[in-house]
Amino acid sequence: MVVIISVFGIIFPYKENPTLWRGIIYYFINIQWFIFIVLSIYESRQIFKKLLNNRNQISYHETWILSVIIGVFAIWLSYTLAKYTSYISGSLAFSFSFYISFLLLYYIKNKTLISSNNKEKYINKIDENVVKEIQEQINTLFETRKIYTNPELTLSILAKELNIRPQLLSQFINDNLNKSFTQFINEYRIDEAKRLLKESTQFKIDAVGFESGFNSTSTFYSSFKKITGTTPSNYQKS
Repeated sequence: MVVIISVFGIIFPYKENPTLWRGIIYYFINIQWFIFIVLSIYESRQIFKKLLNNRNQISYHETWILSVIIGVFAIWLSYTLAKYTSYISGSLAFSFSFYISFLLLYYIKNKTLISSNNKEKYINKIDENVVKEIQEQINTLFETRKIYTNPELTLSILAKELNIRPQLLSQFINDNLNKSFTQFINEYRIDEAKRLLKESTQFKIDAVGFESGFNSTSTFYSSFKKITGTTPSNYQKS
């Protein structure tokens, strides 16, 4: 089609034949463009059915196909109605379609990756040797560096320090220790706080919380009471 139009343009230049180009050629291009859109919709009819059926989710590849078809249709419609509006509407439709498609694809791709990561967590039970190895790594890291006293510590940061995947560490804590990451870290922080309350009486209780890794006094008090059954001050007195 491109070749035919190009050859036709050489034989009948637009400057010398504006009426011809604005007439039959214009309508011919629009008609074949519309036919292409119709055929594309027909070929993708199963994807449109899935889109209308909320019980089925469309894939990343199918989202891309729908974005292209809808975007091309919007551009065709804008140029077809340009005689009644403005040719600028076609450019605006193209820009709008491009950015919407990009944002949609970015969202779907990230959603798919997050979903895949979540499913990856608990596919198989961790081997006992791996469990033992992870526990030994944690013990060594916590004893030598007391990384749990870092108030900005996250699952990803700890996994990086242990040189293992965050999904594996999360599964280890949840399945093998039956704890959440927050509970797991806070237990180490409370043990550190108990040590400071016994050995460092010069510290104020609030300061003990911050030294142990808590980023707020209220979190320190509530976590201490939840784990030990008493308040920091009563523990220090006893």
